[in-house]
Amino acid sequence: MSEVDVEERKKQIQEISTRKVAEHNDLISSVAKMDKTPLKIFELAVSYIDTDNPPKDNTIYLSKKEVFTFFDVSDNDKHRRFKEAVEKMQEQAFFKIKEKKNKGFKFKRIVPIPYVEWNDYNDKVTIRFDQAIMPYLIDLKNNFTQYAISDIMELNSKYSIILYKWFCMSYNQFEHYQYKTNRTKKQLEAYKSPTIVVSELRELTDTVDDYSRFDNFEKRVIKDAIKEINSFTHFNVEYTKIKKGRSIYSIQFHIVKKENWGNPNYKADDNKAKLTEEQKQAQLQVKYAIAVANPYTMMLINSSLLYAMDIANQETIVNLSEHVYPVYDKMVSELGQEALETHLEYVKRKMVDYTDSKKNIVKYLNVAATQYISSRLSMKQMKKGG
Repeated sequence: MSEVDVEERKKQIQEISTRKVAEHNDLISSVAKMDKTPLKIFELAVSYIDTDNPPKDNTIYLSKKEVFTFFDVSDNDKHRRFKEAVEKMQEQAFFKIKEKKNKGFKFKRIVPIPYVEWNDYNDKVTIRFDQAIMPYLIDLKNNFTQYAISDIMELNSKYSIILYKWFCMSYNQFEHYQYKTNRTKKQLEAYKSPTIVVSELRELTDTVDDYSRFDNFEKRVIKDAIKEINSFTHFNVEYTKIKKGRSIYSIQFHIVKKENWGNPNYKADDNKAKLTEEQKQAQLQVKYAIAVANPYTMMLINSSLLYAMDIANQETIVNLSEHVYPVYDKMVSELGQEALETHLEYVKRKMVDYTDSKKNIVKYLNVAATQYISSRLSMKQMKKGG
């Protein structure tokens, strides 16, 4: 890439970084029946809309150069790929919108961009939005969310984009109401730590028929998306799995906003946000609360493997959550809940006074659980072989 191209790209990135996307919450909560690329094209197009001066004939004009910058495409095949992405968007992409009405719900299916025009002799791309989608993009007096298109730019998963928008919808309400008197402390906390039932999360991410095993769903849809969001947007997010019976019923997300994100002087280390001490403490509190609420913590207390001094030690409880509880998850998945209960009873008998002989409780429980799983799986394999 020549120096001229590099400077042009810098200008385009700067231009993109100044624009915002505003969408009605009903659209953010809808099901986007489309892949990552059509969804990002739609988001980029929406960033061109001035809600104070809606586009004439619902038509906006993009720059092909900016589109290629947005998708970080610079190879000779970029025009063909752009054409394929547009065709796919028009042939397959639509929103399933569910609006709550007095008597129930109203359902809509909207193809957002039915008309796209470009040529091979200038830089202009003409995009016309469908009339049915416009109220969700310009009639934004109430119940709408605004976010930076530059945050969307770096996200490479459809699930990352969907969850990021949903987080913005919730956290923006916290920012809107935090200094007002018409919301309780509990309501404000719910905006910062929104909860969603797993079945609703599957519907939102269009994965009702995908990733039937929860561990696959968690990795592909939740963990991978949050890793991207934490790296490339102004949020740091943790989450808690909430059980009903033996199944994961809902997910509670805990959102912390990064300080000075978007500032030209902001510097990140390998795309990981540097948090202030206050934010680090806030995030530690979130992790601690998640760990304390984990059912394994209560099991360890009931087994007399954790005492009051352990519960009061935030570092210990957080480290248990990060280094021991995943091993317990594996144990339950591979061997069943009874195996974990048997294992904890065994550890209780062996570890009479860990405060003197087993000072590193996290390491001790991790090693004990790992060895137990290995031993039990080996025995199962030998029985099969026999």
